[in-house]
Amino acid sequence: MRLDLHIHSTASDGSCTPVEVVERAARGGLDVIALADHDTTAGVAVAQAAAATHSIEVIPAVEVSSSHELGEIHILGYFVDPEAETLLTHARRGREQREGRMRGMLERLSLQGVTIRYADVAAHMEGEDTAPSRPHLARALVDAGYVASVPDAFSRLIGDEHPAFLPTSISSPREAVETIRAAGGLAIWAHPDNRHLAPLLDMLIEAGLAGLEAYRPGTPPGRVERFERLAERRGLVLTGGSDWHGPTRGRELGDFFVEAREVAPFLDEGGL
Repeated sequence: MRLDLHIHSTASDGSCTPVEVVERAARGGLDVIALADHDTTAGVAVAQAAAATHSIEVIPAVEVSSSHELGEIHILGYFVDPEAETLLTHARRGREQREGRMRGMLERLSLQGVTIRYADVAAHMEGEDTAPSRPHLARALVDAGYVASVPDAFSRLIGDEHPAFLPTSISSPREAVETIRAAGGLAIWAHPDNRHLAPLLDMLIEAGLAGLEAYRPGTPPGRVERFERLAERRGLVLTGGSDWHGPTRGRELGDFFVEAREVAPFLDEGGL
Protein backbone atom coordinates (compact mmCIF):
# COMPACT_ATOMS: atom_id res chain seq x y z
CA MET A 1 0.00 0.00 0.00
CA ARG A 2 1.36 3.38 -1.06
CA LEU A 3 0.56 6.46 1.00
CA ASP A 4 1.19 10.20 0.80
CA LEU A 5 0.08 11.79 4.05
CA HIS A 6 0.82 15.45 3.33
CA ILE A 7 -0.89 17.06 0.32
CA HIS A 8 -2.28 20.55 -0.29
CA SER A 9 -4.99 21.78 -2.63
CA THR A 10 -6.51 25.08 -3.73
CA ALA A 11 -8.48 25.05 -0.48
CA SER A 12 -5.29 26.60 0.90
CA ASP A 13 -2.12 27.23 -1.11
CA GLY A 14 -1.94 24.32 -3.53
CA SER A 15 -2.34 24.76 -7.28
CA CYS A 16 -4.71 21.80 -7.89
CA THR A 17 -8.31 21.49 -6.75
CA PRO A 18 -9.24 18.70 -4.34
CA VAL A 19 -10.75 16.76 -7.26
CA GLU A 20 -7.57 17.18 -9.30
CA VAL A 21 -5.50 16.07 -6.32
CA VAL A 22 -7.46 12.81 -6.12
CA GLU A 23 -7.21 12.24 -9.87
CA ARG A 24 -3.45 12.83 -9.88
CA ALA A 25 -2.99 10.63 -6.82
CA ALA A 26 -4.88 7.82 -8.53
CA ARG A 27 -2.78 8.19 -11.68
CA GLY A 28 0.35 8.15 -9.53
CA GLY A 29 -0.55 4.79 -8.01
CA LEU A 30 -1.30 6.01 -4.50
CA ASP A 31 -3.73 4.04 -2.35
CA VAL A 32 -4.16 6.41 0.60
CA ILE A 33 -3.71 10.17 0.75
CA ALA A 34 -4.28 12.85 3.36
CA LEU A 35 -5.55 16.23 2.21
CA ALA A 36 -3.85 18.46 4.78
CA ASP A 37 -4.50 22.05 3.76
CA HIS A 38 -3.23 24.91 5.86
CA ASP A 39 -5.70 25.82 8.61
CA THR A 40 -8.78 24.56 6.77
CA THR A 41 -10.64 21.34 6.06
CA ALA A 42 -12.77 22.93 3.33
CA GLY A 43 -11.47 20.58 0.62
CA VAL A 44 -11.85 17.29 2.49
CA ALA A 45 -15.46 16.46 1.64
CA VAL A 46 -14.93 17.27 -2.04
CA ALA A 47 -11.82 15.07 -2.16
CA GLN A 48 -13.57 12.20 -0.41
CA ALA A 49 -16.50 12.40 -2.84
CA ALA A 50 -14.08 12.34 -5.78
CA ALA A 51 -12.25 9.36 -4.28
CA ALA A 52 -15.46 7.33 -4.44
CA THR A 53 -14.86 6.86 -8.16
CA HIS A 54 -11.26 5.74 -7.63
CA SER A 55 -9.71 2.98 -5.55
CA ILE A 56 -8.18 5.50 -3.18
CA GLU A 57 -8.87 6.57 0.41
CA VAL A 58 -8.72 10.17 1.60
CA ILE A 59 -7.86 10.70 5.26
CA PRO A 60 -9.45 13.91 6.61
CA ALA A 61 -6.56 16.08 7.72
CA VAL A 62 -5.38 19.64 8.30
CA GLU A 63 -2.07 21.44 8.83
CA VAL A 64 -2.46 23.85 11.72
CA SER A 65 -0.12 26.83 11.70
CA SER A 66 1.38 28.12 14.92
CA SER A 67 4.13 30.50 15.92
CA HIS A 68 6.76 30.45 18.63
CA GLU A 69 9.73 32.64 19.44
CA LEU A 70 11.85 29.94 17.78
CA GLY A 71 9.89 30.21 14.53
CA GLU A 72 6.81 28.79 12.84
CA ILE A 73 5.70 25.34 14.01
CA HIS A 74 3.17 23.37 11.96
CA ILE A 75 1.12 20.54 13.41
CA LEU A 76 -0.66 18.04 11.17
CA GLY A 77 -4.01 16.73 12.33
CA TYR A 78 -5.20 13.36 11.01
CA PHE A 79 -8.58 11.62 11.24
CA VAL A 80 -10.16 14.91 12.32
CA ASP A 81 -13.85 15.75 12.12
CA PRO A 82 -13.75 18.32 9.27
CA GLU A 83 -16.84 20.05 10.65
CA ALA A 84 -15.65 20.28 14.25
CA GLU A 85 -16.37 23.73 15.63
CA THR A 86 -12.82 24.05 16.93
CA LEU A 87 -11.49 23.68 13.36
CA LEU A 88 -14.07 26.02 11.86
CA THR A 89 -13.23 28.67 14.47
CA HIS A 90 -9.53 28.23 13.77
CA ALA A 91 -10.15 28.56 10.01
CA ARG A 92 -12.05 31.83 10.48
CA ARG A 93 -9.32 33.23 12.70
CA GLY A 94 -6.70 32.06 10.23
CA ARG A 95 -8.35 33.81 7.26
CA GLU A 96 -8.52 37.08 9.17
CA GLN A 97 -4.93 36.85 10.34
CA ARG A 98 -3.56 35.80 6.95
CA GLU A 99 -5.36 38.66 5.19
CA GLY A 100 -3.76 41.17 7.54
CA ARG A 101 -0.39 39.48 7.14
CA MET A 102 -0.66 39.57 3.35
CA ARG A 103 -1.50 43.27 3.28
CA GLY A 104 1.48 43.87 5.53
CA MET A 105 3.78 41.95 3.20
CA LEU A 106 2.48 43.89 0.21
CA GLU A 107 3.31 47.12 2.03
CA ARG A 108 6.82 45.85 2.74
CA LEU A 109 7.30 44.86 -0.89
CA SER A 110 6.15 48.31 -2.05
CA LEU A 111 8.98 49.85 -0.01
CA GLN A 112 11.33 47.81 -2.20
CA GLY A 113 9.72 49.07 -5.40
CA VAL A 114 7.68 45.91 -5.94
CA THR A 115 4.03 46.85 -6.47
CA ILE A 116 1.47 44.05 -6.15
CA ARG A 117 -2.19 44.69 -5.32
CA TYR A 118 -4.17 42.51 -2.96
CA ALA A 119 -6.53 41.81 -5.89
CA ASP A 120 -3.56 40.37 -7.82
CA VAL A 121 -2.99 37.89 -5.00
CA ALA A 122 -6.70 37.12 -4.64
CA ALA A 123 -6.85 36.18 -8.33
CA HIS A 124 -4.84 33.05 -7.42
CA MET A 125 -7.12 32.05 -4.54
CA GLU A 126 -9.85 29.45 -5.01
CA GLY A 127 -13.05 30.91 -3.56
CA GLU A 128 -13.79 33.46 -0.90
CA ASP A 129 -13.04 31.04 1.95
CA THR A 130 -9.42 30.56 0.87
CA ALA A 131 -6.90 32.42 3.03
CA PRO A 132 -4.11 34.30 1.23
CA SER A 133 -0.67 32.76 1.57
CA ARG A 134 2.81 33.21 0.19
CA PRO A 135 2.39 30.82 -2.77
CA HIS A 136 -0.54 32.98 -3.93
CA LEU A 137 1.70 36.04 -3.64
CA ALA A 138 4.51 34.22 -5.43
CA ARG A 139 2.25 33.47 -8.39
CA ALA A 140 1.17 37.12 -8.51
CA LEU A 141 4.84 38.13 -8.58
CA VAL A 142 5.39 35.77 -11.52
CA ASP A 143 2.43 37.28 -13.38
CA ALA A 144 3.77 40.78 -12.81
CA GLY A 145 7.20 39.84 -14.16
CA TYR A 146 9.14 40.48 -10.96
CA VAL A 147 10.34 36.86 -10.71
CA ALA A 148 10.71 33.92 -13.07
CA SER A 149 8.99 31.27 -10.94
CA VAL A 150 7.42 30.53 -7.57
CA PRO A 151 10.73 29.21 -6.14
CA ASP A 152 12.43 32.34 -7.47
CA ALA A 153 9.92 34.50 -5.60
CA PHE A 154 10.72 32.79 -2.32
CA SER A 155 14.44 32.89 -3.01
CA ARG A 156 14.60 36.59 -3.90
CA LEU A 157 11.66 38.38 -2.27
CA ILE A 158 9.38 36.57 0.19
CA GLY A 159 11.39 33.83 1.89
CA ASP A 160 11.68 33.76 5.68
CA GLU A 161 14.97 35.67 5.61
CA HIS A 162 13.75 38.59 3.47
CA PRO A 163 12.50 42.00 4.69
CA ALA A 164 9.01 41.48 3.25
CA PHE A 165 8.41 38.34 5.31
CA LEU A 166 5.89 38.40 8.16
CA PRO A 167 5.21 35.29 10.30
CA THR A 168 1.82 33.61 10.58
CA SER A 169 0.51 34.23 14.11
CA ILE A 170 -2.70 32.23 14.45
CA SER A 171 -2.02 30.11 17.52
CA SER A 172 0.72 28.75 19.76
CA PRO A 173 2.14 25.23 19.21
CA ARG A 174 0.30 23.97 22.28
CA GLU A 175 -2.96 25.49 21.06
CA ALA A 176 -2.43 23.86 17.66
CA VAL A 177 -2.16 20.43 19.24
CA GLU A 178 -5.17 21.09 21.45
CA THR A 179 -7.24 22.27 18.46
CA ILE A 180 -6.54 19.00 16.64
CA ARG A 181 -7.25 16.89 19.71
CA ALA A 182 -10.55 18.71 20.28
CA ALA A 183 -11.53 17.78 16.69
CA GLY A 184 -10.92 14.10 17.44
CA GLY A 185 -7.64 14.04 15.55
CA LEU A 186 -4.14 12.68 15.88
CA ALA A 187 -1.57 15.48 16.23
CA ILE A 188 1.70 15.03 14.31
CA TRP A 189 4.57 17.53 14.20
CA ALA A 190 5.07 18.48 10.53
CA HIS A 191 8.65 18.63 9.16
CA PRO A 192 10.17 19.06 12.65
CA ASP A 193 13.38 21.05 12.80
CA ASN A 194 16.19 19.66 14.94
CA ARG A 195 16.65 23.11 16.50
CA HIS A 196 13.10 23.01 17.88
CA LEU A 197 12.84 19.41 19.05
CA ALA A 198 14.71 19.65 22.33
CA PRO A 199 13.06 22.85 23.65
CA LEU A 200 9.51 22.02 22.52
CA LEU A 201 9.01 18.26 22.37
CA ASP A 202 8.23 17.66 26.05
CA MET A 203 5.66 20.47 26.10
CA LEU A 204 3.97 19.23 22.92
CA ILE A 205 3.83 15.63 24.13
CA GLU A 206 2.24 16.88 27.35
CA ALA A 207 -0.35 18.73 25.22
CA GLY A 208 -1.17 15.52 23.33
CA LEU A 209 1.30 15.30 20.42
CA ALA A 210 1.16 11.76 19.01
CA GLY A 211 3.99 11.69 16.51
CA LEU A 212 6.49 13.17 14.08
CA GLU A 213 6.58 13.52 10.32
CA ALA A 214 9.82 11.69 9.50
CA TYR A 215 9.61 10.50 5.91
CA ARG A 216 9.88 13.32 3.38
CA PRO A 217 11.49 13.78 -0.04
CA GLY A 218 15.21 14.37 0.29
CA THR A 219 15.47 13.71 4.02
CA PRO A 220 18.93 12.22 4.73
CA PRO A 221 18.80 8.60 6.01
CA GLY A 222 20.70 9.56 9.14
CA ARG A 223 18.06 12.09 10.10
CA VAL A 224 15.27 9.59 9.49
CA GLU A 225 17.06 7.10 11.74
CA ARG A 226 17.27 9.72 14.49
CA PHE A 227 13.53 10.31 14.22
CA GLU A 228 12.91 6.56 14.37
CA ARG A 229 15.00 6.19 17.53
CA LEU A 230 13.36 9.23 19.11
CA ALA A 231 9.86 7.92 18.31
CA GLU A 232 10.63 4.54 19.82
CA ARG A 233 12.07 6.13 22.94
CA ARG A 234 9.17 8.56 23.45
CA GLY A 235 6.28 6.35 22.32
CA LEU A 236 5.49 8.40 19.22
CA VAL A 237 4.21 7.31 15.81
CA LEU A 238 5.86 8.35 12.54
CA THR A 239 4.27 9.59 9.32
CA GLY A 240 5.49 10.76 5.95
CA GLY A 241 4.40 12.74 2.95
CA SER A 242 5.53 14.84 0.03
CA ASP A 243 4.14 18.20 1.24
CA TRP A 244 2.91 18.49 -2.36
CA HIS A 245 1.48 21.84 -3.47
CA GLY A 246 1.22 21.09 -7.18
CA PRO A 247 3.30 20.06 -10.19
CA THR A 248 5.05 23.41 -10.60
CA ARG A 249 8.37 22.02 -9.36
CA GLY A 250 8.31 19.05 -11.67
CA ARG A 251 7.04 16.56 -9.11
CA GLU A 252 3.88 14.55 -9.50
CA LEU A 253 1.83 12.80 -6.87
CA GLY A 254 3.13 9.26 -6.55
CA ASP A 255 6.76 10.25 -7.19
CA PHE A 256 7.18 10.04 -3.42
CA PHE A 257 5.30 7.68 -1.12
CA VAL A 258 5.61 5.80 2.13
CA GLU A 259 4.72 2.17 2.56
CA ALA A 260 2.24 0.86 5.10
CA ARG A 261 4.94 -0.96 7.08
CA GLU A 262 6.79 2.34 7.65
CA VAL A 263 3.77 4.00 9.24
CA ALA A 264 1.99 0.93 10.67
CA PRO A 265 1.56 2.34 14.22
CA PHE A 266 0.01 5.49 12.75
CA LEU A 267 -2.43 3.42 10.67
CA ASP A 268 -3.32 1.39 13.75
CA GLU A 269 -4.08 4.58 15.67
CA GLY A 270 -6.39 5.67 12.86
CA GLY A 271 -8.09 2.31 12.52
CA LEU A 272 -6.84 1.66 8.97
